[in-house]
Amino acid sequence: MTAGLARLSAMSVEFTGVRGGEAPFSWGQLAIWRLTRWLDDDDPYFNMPWVLPVYGRRDLDTVLRALRLLVERHETLRTTYEETPGGLVQRVAREGRFTVEVYDAEGAKPTTAAREISTRLAAVAFDYASELPFRCAVVTVDGRPRAMALTLSHLAVDGGALDVLARDWRDLLAGGEPPAPAWQPMDQAAFEREGPGAARGERTLRHWRAVLERAPLSMFDFPRTTPEEPRFVKVGMESAATAAAAEVLAARWSISTASVLTTASAVLLGTLTGHDEVVMQLVVANRHDPRVAAMAGSAVQDGIFVLGLPGGTFADAARAGHRQALTAYRNAQYHPYRMMALREEVGRERGGPVDLSAYFNDTRTVGHWPHLPAVEPPGDPAAIAALTERTRTFHVGSWPEVDATALFATGTATNTCELYLTADTAYLPRPTAYALLRGVESLLVASVAGDVPLGEVAGLCGIVPVERPSVHGQNGSSAGSPGGGGARAAQDLGAQGVREVAGGHV
Repeated sequence: MTAGLARLSAMSVEFTGVRGGEAPFSWGQLAIWRLTRWLDDDDPYFNMPWVLPVYGRRDLDTVLRALRLLVERHETLRTTYEETPGGLVQRVAREGRFTVEVYDAEGAKPTTAAREISTRLAAVAFDYASELPFRCAVVTVDGRPRAMALTLSHLAVDGGALDVLARDWRDLLAGGEPPAPAWQPMDQAAFEREGPGAARGERTLRHWRAVLERAPLSMFDFPRTTPEEPRFVKVGMESAATAAAAEVLAARWSISTASVLTTASAVLLGTLTGHDEVVMQLVVANRHDPRVAAMAGSAVQDGIFVLGLPGGTFADAARAGHRQALTAYRNAQYHPYRMMALREEVGRERGGPVDLSAYFNDTRTVGHWPHLPAVEPPGDPAAIAALTERTRTFHVGSWPEVDATALFATGTATNTCELYLTADTAYLPRPTAYALLRGVESLLVASVAGDVPLGEVAGLCGIVPVERPSVHGQNGSSAGSPGGGGARAAQDLGAQGVREVAGGHV
């Protein structure tokens, strides 16, 4: 524990909400629940550490009142989750109490102390059936609250939900009364069971079937190599050049920076594996509906992204990738267990498991980087290329088991593009993972200066295509579990500090 950080007390806070009750799980909750079942019961992987600042000069009573009102407003913070003989049930407690620990950060920065506490609180798995899905502590300096340390269950919140809670937190601390939430997870679950919500789920399943019937069964249908130990590595790159180039290209091609990065990752993956059709899953926020946008709850699910790369330039691919991404966003709300059954059925029909173990996850809350270094003159290719001298690559961590072969993800920094790749070293050795990250930078920087033919990407980016069977779509070995599909790494949170939680594609 940080030197000088002292636990002072534990306060019990009682709450009384407007509504209680129980309902089946929403699809977003089911998507996370399915992933938790892949883990041991005591595995805290899906705990999300989080820190909220205490704005202004507030006393402890004001902070505890704001926290109580936050819990009373948002049913997801009062929900437990249980597997019963009749099925999975979410139960919202109308009233109850929770404990708030109080620490004094003598000699330590309050946010640093709060991060340490939230990480400690996240180290123990939640008892989903009996425990409220959050733990919290207040960090004080000289008796004045300065930060709130929290850990939340991913069953209760995703990145979009944290944005909702953060806005309410600021208002409640200031004594405001934000409008009561009009849509809660129980309402979402009811919407999905019948009427327009259920119909949308059926349309999504039909779209996925049409895609899965023609997409490659696996992007990784080539011989594996001896993996590292632990087998799965996460590497990262900080590149202001990538961010600056992505902004220029997005404006030039009238697409989003998310589509620029997604397409670049897909092009590099296709170049490496020798596929002229790339299939990936996009982690989608599913908050286009205004009701869900304002809902505190978990709505993230995967969308399917397929990009053909028969020829042309990266500009052509990026425009096509943007259209494909929009299609993926529109088709990312479905019953997760029905989707699993659909994938198994298609696999039987095609003679091998459907491996969807390549992912892209844009965790940013805005679609640009507002604090990039100045480029003079703006958009100048040489000036952007010069930023590559600042690029840094690094190892983040290693794990023995991750159900993904390649997971590209952005970080939330606003002054540089943080791009991460979690890779199965049996198929993507660590040097290859680094080459893919640097390849994204090289491709985007070169594209600022002029169109890059797709046939020149390998040489430009230093990618050596693997040797694999020449028949596209041939079934091969897949990483993780048979059929791929996104357990741990599909929702790779990297949730450390104030705001590093996956929010899904936007």
